[in-house]
Amino acid sequence: MKVFPPDKIRNVALVGHSGAGKTTLAEALLYRAGTIQRLGTIEDGTTVTDFDPEEHARGMSLSLALAPFEWKGFKINLIDTPGYADFVGDVHAALRVSDLAIFVVSAVDGVEVQTEYAWSVADTLRVPRMVFINKLDKERASFDRTLEHLRDRFGAGIAPIELPIGEHDAFHGVADLFRDKAYIYDSGQAEEVEIPEEMSSREHEIHDNLVEGIVVADDEMLERYLDGDIPSVPELEHTMAKGIAEATVFPVVCGSATGPIAVDRLADFITELGPAPTDRPPMVVKAGDQTVEVVSDVSGDPLAFVFKTIADPYVGQISLMRVRSGTLKPETTLSNSRSGSDEKLAKIATMIGKETELVASAPAGDIVAVAKLSDTDTGDTLAPKNKPVTLPPVDRPEPVLSTAVTAKTQADEDKLANALRRILAEDPALLLERNSETKQTLLWGMGETHLTITLERLQRKFGVAVETTKAKVPYRETISRSAQAEGKYKKQTGGHGQYGVCFLRVSPLPGGTGFEFVDEIKGGSIPRQFIPAVEKGVRETMADGGTRGFPVVDVQVAVYDGKYHSVDSSEMSFKMAGRLGFKSAMEQAGPVMLEPISRLKVTVPADYQGDVMGDLSSRRGQLQGTEAAAGGRQLITALVPTSEIMNYAIDLRSLTQGWGQFSAAHDHYQEMPSHMADQVVKELEEESSK
Repeated sequence: MKVFPPDKIRNVALVGHSGAGKTTLAEALLYRAGTIQRLGTIEDGTTVTDFDPEEHARGMSLSLALAPFEWKGFKINLIDTPGYADFVGDVHAALRVSDLAIFVVSAVDGVEVQTEYAWSVADTLRVPRMVFINKLDKERASFDRTLEHLRDRFGAGIAPIELPIGEHDAFHGVADLFRDKAYIYDSGQAEEVEIPEEMSSREHEIHDNLVEGIVVADDEMLERYLDGDIPSVPELEHTMAKGIAEATVFPVVCGSATGPIAVDRLADFITELGPAPTDRPPMVVKAGDQTVEVVSDVSGDPLAFVFKTIADPYVGQISLMRVRSGTLKPETTLSNSRSGSDEKLAKIATMIGKETELVASAPAGDIVAVAKLSDTDTGDTLAPKNKPVTLPPVDRPEPVLSTAVTAKTQADEDKLANALRRILAEDPALLLERNSETKQTLLWGMGETHLTITLERLQRKFGVAVETTKAKVPYRETISRSAQAEGKYKKQTGGHGQYGVCFLRVSPLPGGTGFEFVDEIKGGSIPRQFIPAVEKGVRETMADGGTRGFPVVDVQVAVYDGKYHSVDSSEMSFKMAGRLGFKSAMEQAGPVMLEPISRLKVTVPADYQGDVMGDLSSRRGQLQGTEAAAGGRQLITALVPTSEIMNYAIDLRSLTQGWGQFSAAHDHYQEMPSHMADQVVKELEEESSK
């Protein structure tokens, strides 16, 4: 593929709900451009952008993929993104490097949950947007209903610039509201004709509304329009393009990706109305202690941002990056602003699905792939040496579901750490955590499917098999009253024996205090050098677990008396005495079990508020309040036992048809009812005996 200047490049992300037809639309655009010779299908796994076996098996996109193509003197870097909720991390990454987001919306299903989510991300990033209403040739499709839904959800900026001709099986063309012309696809190619008589009056009315909506954004044009001077089509397009670049106008076009009908016109609109990298505002970023403006200037310092990493078991790591400034050339050496290490870009390529094609250079604004960078991860910035410019990282949603993972065999154990490191580099939406209390390694993801796919990829890409178990709840124990006990360790085995006696008093502390050890020894009943050993024995016993086997917290332990032997006493004997004394004292001190409590924040449409609040109450949740949130939603805050929300990501999605979102953070520990504590211990014992 030849090199294009920044003003001839368009970086476009296809986003929307799963099943809206994004991958099929990408395939149709590549077909119309002549990049591929036949249309592949998701069902048989022949599409360009869905190439992983896991995608073929499930018939849906699971990660972003590049599909660049040439169109009438322009290069369009198309990024096909997943539409399933578990893989929104790649939507964030794609929108971070795109200059235009095309929202693919099904004319059958309308605006769905992931469309709204992606819109909110694009709005936060101020990414220009267009809408492609797809599937107009399907049964129950409705352009008018979908357009009304778009306006209801996204406001007055929604502006149709095409109308469909025909419905369902009879859909065969579109009317251009700019030019007052129709484009019919009966022969497979666009044929320009006059607007059909039966829709002429409606088309003219919407055309006039479109013109009025455009001219009000330009004072000079508005004055001319009021004087009877109708702006030309190029003038109208220029003004609309300005509104698109400013993310205040969101044009709506329509068609069918499977037709393919009006897909060629979508490519025209991308190049004519879509912003080039040079049209976007400068990025204000950090450069050491200073801030600098980064613009898409081919003559500037070379600067690239890595937005996606692909872990290939044969090629190695492939880094997808957008060139933000300057021009990248093979054999260029840049510095990683995060790590400070030098990275040599030996070869530069463009990727079309899983295929790579080497390029001679990559100017500012372009998106390319570089293999085998040694110390570069997703979100890193590559800059000239001694010019540590750092571009903002990709925002990632917090993972919400975890599973405990262990290697299946010793051979898997040897490879597991490296495989997990590489899979996490590929997908930063994953999180790996070692829980010191439950002794589990937890893999966190965005949902059940996300975790399942990750484990499948570990096996396929790196040959590592893992077993999964439920994540354990980190329960704790404490005491409810003070008690005293003797800890005595006496052992005679010939020669020197072991002898140590300590008297301990345990007292409860306020929640969250932790542990306090108090030395009240007077008169040398325990020599000074042995008192730390008593404390060590107590600490070890608390960590090993109390009467129910969970770590003990919020306890003060005072050693106030003891006995020793001038020959047989040692640090070991007093450590053992401390252990025995604490166990005995705790049994008498009213031991209770503590459970972690999470602060849960749930955002749902108002229609689901009652159901969600009722569900939280059934989980022993304490509602803290509700308040209005963006988009007519409600934010519900509650304190809920962590054990009750271990699978909340799955349950909330089912309860709200995917519309609910939540975040959870540990808040505090509180005493657990004794009958529930006994039940937890019983269940754990049953699991361990299996």
